[in-house]
Amino acid sequence: MTRATGTAWCRAHSDETDEWLRSLFVAAVDEVGGAGVALVAVGGYGRGELFPCSDLDVVLLHDRRDDIGAVADRIWYPIWDAGAPLSHSVRTVDQALDLARHDLDTATAALSARHLAGDETLTADLARRAAVQWERGAKRWLATLGAGVDERHRRNGEVAFLLEPDLKDGRGGLRDVHALQWATAARPLLYDRDDGALASAYERLAAARVELHLRTRQSSNRLTLQEQDAVATALDYDDADALMRAVSAAARTIAWISDDTWRRVRSSLRGPTGRIARRDRTLAPGVVVRDGELDVDPTTVRDDATAPLRMAALAATHDVPIGRRALSSLTAAPPLPDPWPAPAREALVALLRAGHRAVPVIEALDQIGVWCAVLPEWAHVRSTPQRNAYHRFTVDRHLVEAAVNSGERSDAVDRPDVLVIGALLHDIGKGLPGDHTEVGMAIARTSATRMGFGEDEVAAIVAMVEHHLLLPDVATRRDLDDPGTIARVAELVGDTGRLDLLAVLTEADSLATGPQAWGSWKAGLVQELVARVRHALAGGAVSTATLAPAQQALLDRQAVQVEGDGDRLTVVARDEPGLFARISGALTLQGVAVRAATAHSDDNGWVLDEFDVAPEFDDVIEWRRVEHAVRDAMRDGADLDEALARKVRAYPKTDASASARATVDVRFDNDISSVATVVEVHAPDAVGLLHRIAKAFAALTLDIRSARVQTMGPRAVDAFYVCDRRGHKIVDDATLDEIRRTVTAALHG
Repeated sequence: MTRATGTAWCRAHSDETDEWLRSLFVAAVDEVGGAGVALVAVGGYGRGELFPCSDLDVVLLHDRRDDIGAVADRIWYPIWDAGAPLSHSVRTVDQALDLARHDLDTATAALSARHLAGDETLTADLARRAAVQWERGAKRWLATLGAGVDERHRRNGEVAFLLEPDLKDGRGGLRDVHALQWATAARPLLYDRDDGALASAYERLAAARVELHLRTRQSSNRLTLQEQDAVATALDYDDADALMRAVSAAARTIAWISDDTWRRVRSSLRGPTGRIARRDRTLAPGVVVRDGELDVDPTTVRDDATAPLRMAALAATHDVPIGRRALSSLTAAPPLPDPWPAPAREALVALLRAGHRAVPVIEALDQIGVWCAVLPEWAHVRSTPQRNAYHRFTVDRHLVEAAVNSGERSDAVDRPDVLVIGALLHDIGKGLPGDHTEVGMAIARTSATRMGFGEDEVAAIVAMVEHHLLLPDVATRRDLDDPGTIARVAELVGDTGRLDLLAVLTEADSLATGPQAWGSWKAGLVQELVARVRHALAGGAVSTATLAPAQQALLDRQAVQVEGDGDRLTVVARDEPGLFARISGALTLQGVAVRAATAHSDDNGWVLDEFDVAPEFDDVIEWRRVEHAVRDAMRDGADLDEALARKVRAYPKTDASASARATVDVRFDNDISSVATVVEVHAPDAVGLLHRIAKAFAALTLDIRSARVQTMGPRAVDAFYVCDRRGHKIVDDATLDEIRRTVTAALHG
């Protein structure tokens, strides 16, 4: 027999608990009598929703009985002895109401008062008077409740998008539904069909929370990564991704209804004189702004397939939400033809160019089913999780964020329409079998053609999908001083128009990914790459990098130099195997992160190494201390491994997923450089990672010409330009396999 889940499990647990508490009550009043005393469930328990590890919220009501303390002890102590979590109080009805008059938590708990045992008239009196008192104080309570909702969202983030969401208190969580129920007890607020949508979404989150409690045996609301697989199995989802997709979709529904309801509540609290405008403001024939919402004459959109996108563009451009009545009208619009008429395409572009004002408008279209009807390819990315700490959004929300980011920067390109559509579709292949870029190119071609773009525009959009990672990957993982790098990027991009599109997309995509994905260092590298490629596309020569006069002077001294300044460390030393490993190990021990490195050697056996660095913990680098540590390591690096091992034990890195912990991937690129082999190492980020890779190269007598180091959430992607002992590229398959095995073994070890 299949066991109950979700709210059914909670109700069954609540019923069992009711019987137990009734028996305790009967035993407690057996000798003294039960007149003038009642045991009442409140809060979640009062609603009949007792989660596995939630508190038993109960009130012992009495009619001024002198012996109520003794009665209470006979009930509370057996509960404590059983180890059950108890939240209790002993009050008269007047005392309970007086507290509820001033305390929000008490007031809302009393709204769900449910009789358990004893004098039913006391429970009925409390429930009736609490409801009346709540309604009379509606204006004050709604304002307080709404402010509490905002603060709770600020503290706990979004259930729909966090890797480890708070199922109860996050935005779109269970508590948002409770808040709507409390608000509705004061004033009728919800639209009829909202009840069913909320109930379905609530059930999915409640089911996950029940299993989380049963798994952890704790009153935990945060669905951690380590528990998601087990919760998914218990609820018969195919895997954790399917679970989190359901959680995200449910949370988005709750959040959208909650936001819409609280917006209307705040409008009503302001009253007629506090609203945005007293009179209707006409935006287009049959389209007005009324009470701060966009409203539509249904007869003007009934036969217009372009109406949903046109109304969305107007709403975003004028920064007003689409009212619920208007949204209902938009669902009756006929489907768009293939190809789209120009007004539909122009409206979609205008919507995305409105920037972040478009995000809630698109969410509204998505919630009523119009967005997927307009863009049928959206269905497979909708609420699809990206279980990677590098990403903060689901795939669909990431695409929207990238598109509106691009829209806010669209004046920088010649074809803003191509830019925003390319950004909207750049990851559209995710969630389907195969390489997401190749799959996405095919989908983008079909979509852009259906939208009515011409062949050249379609080709540019497809190219954006194909190369959306080109600039950030090359900028952070390749040596920009290598002429082969610039020539290869110029060849792939083809012209300056596409280069501009990719440059804006790179920033927009990175900002939409998360805070770790874009910063001044990465922005500077991308800007430098774009400038060099633009020069090459304009017919400029791609020159080989040469040392600046000051650098050449340092190298010509042929004396050991260790100098740190700002975010750069310069080292001149005898060129010998293991030098890079010793320097990088010393920097790690001093809390200095290496982001890039280059090496310049001369014919006399000396090398100038430059390290672009950043402090891991402090605001600035204490260079005198760091320089001393690097000099010591260069003279004798025998103790580095043990010192790094101690640091690993003291400061272990935490990974965001099991796959991040397990996978080491070593890749080779012999095409982008004419002088070196690029070895790209994808591995879990860890203390001393760079040192271990460099030490493995030294064991293979490989010379590191330059390096780029990048951390992407729990993963590191480090790229090295290496040559063999004769200064040649490594092209032999057997040698490449040996490099892969040696590096992988060093990192696993």
